[in-house]
Amino acid sequence: MKLKQILMCIGLLACPLLKAQSQPDSEQAYIATVTKRSDKILAELQIADSVKYKRVREIMVKQYSDLNKLQKSEEQTEQKRAELHKHYVSQLASQLTPAQVEKIKDGMTYGVLPVTYKAYTDMIPTLKDEEKSQIMSWLTEARELAMDGGSSEEKHKVFGKYKGRINNYLSGRGYNIQEERKNWEARMKAFKSNGR
Repeated sequence: MKLKQILMCIGLLACPLLKAQSQPDSEQAYIATVTKRSDKILAELQIADSVKYKRVREIMVKQYSDLNKLQKSEEQTEQKRAELHKHYVSQLASQLTPAQVEKIKDGMTYGVLPVTYKAYTDMIPTLKDEEKSQIMSWLTEARELAMDGGSSEEKHKVFGKYKGRINNYLSGRGYNIQEERKNWEARMKAFKSNGR
């Protein structure tokens, strides 16, 4: 054994032998993690048919795994990501109702869309229908992109960008976002202090 190999294997340099052995374990751990995550998301759908449940879970786990591999690959392209997304949504749609597919999308993105939409409509109760529609449109677009993010941080970053866009849009429509937020916080505080 050469000096470099010895240094690698005693921990002074990265050992390719240990790396090769640990990769399958880390891949199995990742699959176990995304399987649990998929089960948690699917629990809300209450799918009674166990065969369908397992089929949908396999689709979800494969998507997580494919996105993880793509993120690690040298040739990460937006086109490949878009193809994976389109195929994934198509597979889900072949097994589930549109409402169930929406729940999976929300689950994969930590429910940021419905929570954020509700926050905007609660914060600014005077929003017009067209403004609500625009907010929902941008949050939906953000969710579609965030679904393909490899990490929680990456998913939240996508939503952050769209929240900035929404805030700019609302400011352009004459809303003072800071003032609206202060008023909303005061309403929430009053609501809580009244024991509700």
